[in-house]
Amino acid sequence: MMRFYCDVHRKRDDSGYRITYTMDGENFRYTDSPLEIPVGPGDQLFVDTIPIIQTDGFIELLRRGVEVYYLRRPTLIEEMRRRLGIPKSGRGDVKVLMHIEDKWFRRVSEDFLVMRRKVSVFRCMDRINRRLGKQVRAASQTEQEGLRRLLRQVEEEKEILAKMISDEAGERYPIFKEITEELGITGDNHVLAREALAELLTYVDFSKSFVRVQGYLRLYRRRLYDMRYGHEARKALERLTMSIIARNNPRAREQEDVLMRIWLTIRGETQRPAGIEAQQ
Repeated sequence: MMRFYCDVHRKRDDSGYRITYTMDGENFRYTDSPLEIPVGPGDQLFVDTIPIIQTDGFIELLRRGVEVYYLRRPTLIEEMRRRLGIPKSGRGDVKVLMHIEDKWFRRVSEDFLVMRRKVSVFRCMDRINRRLGKQVRAASQTEQEGLRRLLRQVEEEKEILAKMISDEAGERYPIFKEITEELGITGDNHVLAREALAELLTYVDFSKSFVRVQGYLRLYRRRLYDMRYGHEARKALERLTMSIIARNNPRAREQEDVLMRIWLTIRGETQRPAGIEAQQ
């Protein structure tokens, strides 16, 4: 088994990404594609980030038997760089990666990479939707008509994307259907809620204790600057809770209750002895 460390950064001319990689911190090589890194079955590849545009390349590495890990907390790069006194550069950031403990890396799967790519498109559409909503409220009455038509088109696209993500999650996460039934979001009117659930299953590690999951979503008071806080995942939990309680601005306790139901459903499934079916 061989370990490779990679820094992935955008090119200066914005034409794509450049990968700097090494095995020993002394000899460095460069490539534009993860498929050109000389890794084989059983090798481990540690990267600071995985750009959405390079998802297919990293999926192919996984299919070749390579273990891929990405940094869960990117701010550690800057912190460790200051601590070690290493200047910012492709090579420098690779050396920094080599000093970061393994616990800060997450091993990725094909399911995670596929779902992350689909969710990123939905989040982009959601941002456009919210921005248009603000513009409609700020526009004059004559300007609002055109903006409202555009807003309806975006909302329709969101629904289509949400259904795609929900269907994909149903295929990739065996527990997905059981959780939707537990939460009562199986109908056609709950497609956006199922998309939010798919986001949570993609980004939140429900194998951790409930306190750890709470901390990641900041459902109790923590330090002001907690870099492990999952902002986008928390937004997904808020959307899911709003759908379940049928009103806006859910309280933290209501979000916690929904999260607990998800966590208990998953724990009940994963801790059930082999051969014993779920209780009806």
